[in-house]
Amino acid sequence: MPPVSVIMPVLNEERYLRTSVRHILEQEYDGEMEVVIALGPSTDRTDEIAAELVREDPRVRTVPNPTGRTPAALNAAIKASRHPIVVRVDGHGMLSPNYIATAVRLLEETGAQNVGGVMHAEGENAWEDAVAAAMTSKIGVGNAAFHTGGGAGPAETVYLGVFRREALEQQGGYNVEFIRAQDWELNFRIREAGGLIWFSPELRVQYRPRPSVKALAKQYKDYGRWRHVVARYHPGSINLRYLAPPVAVCALAAGVVVGAVLTPLGFVIPAGYLAAITAGSIPAGKGLSLKARLQIPVALATMHMSWGYGFLTSPRSLAKRVIASRRPAVRAGETETV
Repeated sequence: MPPVSVIMPVLNEERYLRTSVRHILEQEYDGEMEVVIALGPSTDRTDEIAAELVREDPRVRTVPNPTGRTPAALNAAIKASRHPIVVRVDGHGMLSPNYIATAVRLLEETGAQNVGGVMHAEGENAWEDAVAAAMTSKIGVGNAAFHTGGGAGPAETVYLGVFRREALEQQGGYNVEFIRAQDWELNFRIREAGGLIWFSPELRVQYRPRPSVKALAKQYKDYGRWRHVVARYHPGSINLRYLAPPVAVCALAAGVVVGAVLTPLGFVIPAGYLAAITAGSIPAGKGLSLKARLQIPVALATMHMSWGYGFLTSPRSLAKRVIASRRPAVRAGETETV
């Protein structure tokens, strides 16, 4: 089996880092493995835990990421790693036992430049269970296979990803200006260069949702904001699924204004939306506690409205800054500060 490099961008991950690394080191994989953790300026015990992991296992090492930004962390880890297969894992992601072995097999079978699978959201309390249900339902995220599952095949993007190093080097790694949507943007460039992105439901990564409404709203506002930047940076990359949340925000705002100023009939639009997400939450919440089921509409509305608002208010100046930020290719073993 070919040797693999696992790269991890980490910032304030004391809650899950040790467990996440354990899921990597215990992989059912016969090839050589290294784990490179890029440490941002955490304010919790993340650095201390990472130092313990380095002492406990020679396969683990760390590199600094003073910016704290995810794409800079990923590029720093890529440069510090050395193997031909690069596996991205986040500090709160838990790989299934045969994840790496399956991904390497799929790279060989499909000829893809990047393979990935399902972001399997699981909560640890009622609110996180509600968010997980929303994130894995079509009413929450549309037809995104890496959220909802589906058949194996070519994809626009995948969750995290297992890459051929040459694909990363050819594209110069991640664009450091994309604080969010850096995966989508990189995969778009790989596809534009003729590479194949492959989704397979065989690959599963356990994901922990955001622990509060505020944190979820910020996450999805940033998603919408930066997805609009991708659309500006790569014309033709947008589709109807991404336009649904901003359209919903505009329709709801118009309905409220019309209902308050002109006629109560305007309130039909927000009432219809509330009815739709309430009805959609019923199948999504199957098997969950009553407390979790009651919170699914809140999670759905938070995701939709925050994503749409972020998309609509994304400043054009972000795209200009991104376009000016092209960087040279990342290379194995380089030590240039990112």
